[in-house]
Amino acid sequence: MILRLRMLSDENDNFVRDFEVTHEMTLLGLHNFIIQSIGYDDCMASFFTADEQWTPLQEYSLMDMGEESFEGAPIAMEKVTLAELVVAECNRLIYQFDMIADRAYYLEVVAATQPNLKLDYPRVAFENAQVPDQYDPDAVPSDDGSIFDEMMDEFGDFDGDDNYDDEY
Repeated sequence: MILRLRMLSDENDNFVRDFEVTHEMTLLGLHNFIIQSIGYDDCMASFFTADEQWTPLQEYSLMDMGEESFEGAPIAMEKVTLAELVVAECNRLIYQFDMIADRAYYLEVVAATQPNLKLDYPRVAFENAQVPDQYDPDAVPSDDGSIFDEMMDEFGDFDGDDNYDDEY
């Protein structure tokens, strides 16, 4: 099965990445794919499962802390597959890539499909806007890549009825 994950950023409302990955991929594999696809340097990171309000729940860390016997202790990314999370009905993940500045991306499973034999997975299926700078959260991309503006351009030449009166 192929899972389509949509990744958003709270730093740039126009930033979107859709990833298509196999359900057997581990969280460590997803971490490596994200870092490679957005061009970040390797970094200490964690995934968190999240509820409907994006409240972090269980942590999955890059490093194996060896303390999984304690309730709520981080679990190593390499030990968990996306299929295990989806079966447990966890379809939202927070990917915290900057622990010091508390910066993160938000991922949600938006579709599950059969693999297309003509495509290689994992892959970036859709992208919009520049990636936020890995080290400078205040860096502003030169092009915001607004999806809203692109969609509204279609209506820019609309010739409405100048005689329209909305009063009855």
